[in-house]
Amino acid sequence: MSKRRVLVVIGTRPEAVKMAPVVHALRAAPWAECRVLATAQHRQMLDQILGFFGITPDRDLDLMRPDQSLADLTARMITAMDPVLAEERPDVVLAQGDTTTVMVAALCSFYRRIRFGHVEAGLRTGDKWQPFPEEGNRAIVGRLADVHFAPTETSRQNLLREAVPASSVHVVGNSVIDALLWAADRVDAAKFRPPAGKKLVLVTAHRRENFGAPFEQVCRGLRTIADRGDVQMLYPVHPNPNVRSVVEGTLSGHPHITLCEPLDYPDMVAAMKACTLILTDSGGVQEEAPTLGKPVLVLRHETERPEGVAAGAARLVGPDCDRIVAAATELLEDAAAYRAMATVQNPYGDGRSSVAIERILQTLSS
Repeated sequence: MSKRRVLVVIGTRPEAVKMAPVVHALRAAPWAECRVLATAQHRQMLDQILGFFGITPDRDLDLMRPDQSLADLTARMITAMDPVLAEERPDVVLAQGDTTTVMVAALCSFYRRIRFGHVEAGLRTGDKWQPFPEEGNRAIVGRLADVHFAPTETSRQNLLREAVPASSVHVVGNSVIDALLWAADRVDAAKFRPPAGKKLVLVTAHRRENFGAPFEQVCRGLRTIADRGDVQMLYPVHPNPNVRSVVEGTLSGHPHITLCEPLDYPDMVAAMKACTLILTDSGGVQEEAPTLGKPVLVLRHETERPEGVAAGAARLVGPDCDRIVAAATELLEDAAAYRAMATVQNPYGDGRSSVAIERILQTLSS
């Protein structure tokens, strides 16, 4: 029997993290020929992850440009990706998440009448502006995909409410847990251990919908937390000038705040292992942290990952200085409140999502 060709499309660092275990599972499967297309929507950060997981793209569009607009990126990506699909002639195209890369991969596959599989399908906030543009992207992909790999039952129900056929939706968990468990055994948290008597607070914040006044509120809250004196804050700063200018203007020079360039994935996992508390507007961190027993304060008004909030592993505080400070203070000072969040079983997966995805794809191609 001839092998079936699966083209995995990857554009950003989070996509690379979550798709690396899927690529490994497909490459180990005797029925599949797995090919990898990189759009390089994020160039350097993408390369770091692929290198860590030992993946070399078969095709690379190298699309990243400084200060690229969403419209420009989308237009260039469509015209670059379509001829690749024509040449590769995959049986299935597979992509993860809610970026421009995923939306364009689904659209170009639709135009070519190629089946498209969406990994991490069904995440919704219900507000197309929260987060922007991700909520819009994933809603578009939800209409175009042929098979939906939902991480949770909540995500599955979101898709069913949108009239997606139940037979095309599969709850498989989130492959980010597969990647995290693999990486956690290979990194050393000691390099991020804080000074004696201090607790490490890890921050990641860069969402577009928080740009401007909301992000200024976030940074004021971070500075107030650092003023306590009993924490050491680590903030890998996103290169977007809307983020960097506010962060540097508000937080640079503080003796208890370390600003650094974005961490590569192994160092990010090591920092998560070393920290006491995480403040983030990132989606992936909300999924990863419960596996490591780290409470998460979500710096957003809405989250498309409500399972962590419902389970008690994460708490929505929004980009609000007072709420950020109050929630962090409670977790830093109240051992019972901290323990309640740190001991929640991860609702997003058990580390076997990639194999589940591979087996479902095999049944589709048989």
